[in-house]
Amino acid sequence: MSRNNIIQNKKTIKPILKWAGGKTQLIDELESFFPNKINKYIEPFIGGGALFFHTLPENAIISDINPELINLYNTIKDVPNQVIEILKSFKNEEDFYYEMRSKVYDNLSNTEKAARTLYLNKTCYNGLYRVNKKGNFNTPFGRYKNPNFINEEGIIEASTALKNATIIHSDYKSILDNYAEPGDLVFLDPPYLPIGKYEDFKRYTKEGFYDEDHYELAEYVKQLSELGCHVILTNSNSPLVYELYEDFDIRVVNTKRYINSNPTKRTGEDVIVVAPPKVRKIINVGVTDLPSQNALFPSTRYMGSKQSLVRQIASAALQFEFDSVLDLFSGSGVVSYMFKTLGKTVFSNDYMTMNSKLASAMIANSSIKLSEDDIKKLLTPSENTDNFVTDNFKDIYYLEEDNKFIDMVRNNISKIKNKTKRDIAVSALTRACIKKRPRGIFTYTGIRYDDGRKDLQLSFEEQFRLAVKAINESVFDNGKACKAFNLDSMNINKKVDLVYIDPPYYNPTSDNEYVRRYHFVEGIARNWQDVEMQWDTKTKKFKNYPTPFSTKNGAYDAFNKIFKRYKNSILLISYSSNSLPTQDEMVGLLSKYKENVEVVSMDYTYSFGNQGANVGNNKNKVQEYIFIAY
Repeated sequence: MSRNNIIQNKKTIKPILKWAGGKTQLIDELESFFPNKINKYIEPFIGGGALFFHTLPENAIISDINPELINLYNTIKDVPNQVIEILKSFKNEEDFYYEMRSKVYDNLSNTEKAARTLYLNKTCYNGLYRVNKKGNFNTPFGRYKNPNFINEEGIIEASTALKNATIIHSDYKSILDNYAEPGDLVFLDPPYLPIGKYEDFKRYTKEGFYDEDHYELAEYVKQLSELGCHVILTNSNSPLVYELYEDFDIRVVNTKRYINSNPTKRTGEDVIVVAPPKVRKIINVGVTDLPSQNALFPSTRYMGSKQSLVRQIASAALQFEFDSVLDLFSGSGVVSYMFKTLGKTVFSNDYMTMNSKLASAMIANSSIKLSEDDIKKLLTPSENTDNFVTDNFKDIYYLEEDNKFIDMVRNNISKIKNKTKRDIAVSALTRACIKKRPRGIFTYTGIRYDDGRKDLQLSFEEQFRLAVKAINESVFDNGKACKAFNLDSMNINKKVDLVYIDPPYYNPTSDNEYVRRYHFVEGIARNWQDVEMQWDTKTKKFKNYPTPFSTKNGAYDAFNKIFKRYKNSILLISYSSNSLPTQDEMVGLLSKYKENVEVVSMDYTYSFGNQGANVGNNKNKVQEYIFIAY
């Protein structure tokens, strides 16, 4: 049962009962977490069944510990017209209401029980199911002018929907123990944890459901996830929920509360817990020998570069037949270049201008190189230099003579008419700047991290010439029309066979701001145009570009949108074990849109940490993942 055809009828079926704590308000939120493929639907706290009646699953098991509720659904399923005929004899009158309420439930036939349950629900106060210590229904008359308890159309529609369900009177544990299987979607809507006193909470349930019950339910959720089920659970925004489900995705949703004598308190916050199936298939794709051309990609010290992992990425991709690739966050361009050497049509995108120019120079470019005459012109001093770097970055990153060299080359680049040649020159200059910078980043001033590397001993001109040579040698024609883009990842939409995604990794203890680390060379690439300079900072940086990957919720939402947009493409995602979403959460997000999700797990050590003291310590050792979704 796929997510696309879980809804059999486009017409929405409304629940036939009014139900305290019903999920009608949360339907859209809940449905957004459905996986792409569903074995069967299980809801062991069916209540009013808002989600069940909305989604109309083809194969469902619904249950509840309330015998009246289960009798109602079974009877409506089997003999709806008999229930309707009995309801037609009922009256919306207070005396008649209390007469029906006083009847001994066990002395009635199943059909009479169902009609009584439906009638009392629609005519009692607020549809509140409440019983006394003897188990007798004791909610007062609601005094409604026109309660729709003879809803013939709704009852017939509900009967049709219930034909696809197995309806069982049982506690949730028995249902899950006996029926849950890998691939099932399990929706759990238990009695909510109290925000206030337990006395206020217990009045809404016949059976007490205390802290220990919620602990036990949380264990079931973990077991279901381990089994391979996709679990969605709702509860109140209680601190205990965060403790019980800390390993899973938790979303807070504002809702209205209809059962409260004080109208000012008829608002609340529900939480939705999403527990995706645990990864059941971690594969080892090995490595692939790449064409010799791939070795000509210039080595890089760029943060997050996948240069050491390109063979594994290629191995993961080459399981499939594909012709076109979108590298959504190209960064250093190493993965785009790898796909180009494999003969693919590559669309390389990055939101940073310096990276898009590098992709223009090496990915989109099939033949253009800088000649010796071009290099000579770039290195010829000019009187018209704007001295932007010399004037504004004095004694910050480089010596004065180096700043003058940068300004000279910047000025001469602007005189080059051919765009691709300009992009090669800009890329060579930014590469020279990174090579001449200890640790290759611009988050600090001075040269206190000078480690004596040869790169730091070479002059700027030597570094620039080496960079031009490396880029020139990397240029080749693979016979395909490859392109480079400088767009926000959330705004680009290309129809391609395969999408490779290597986004900024979100970690709550460290930032993932590429602009903060590379603002100086990004400024060179943009000529400091359309950036918000922060002149009061020591590093003279500019304001970071907005990105959804700077927050936890932003990252989750961004992944969901990207996966949905490219649901018809093969997806390869690089991510890390010390980042969020977690491995399981990422699998859950992908499972909403893809039938198959596999994970490649590799040991990996970062070349440098976010802090100088972290270089070489164990915190840089992580598991690097490649998620493969198809």
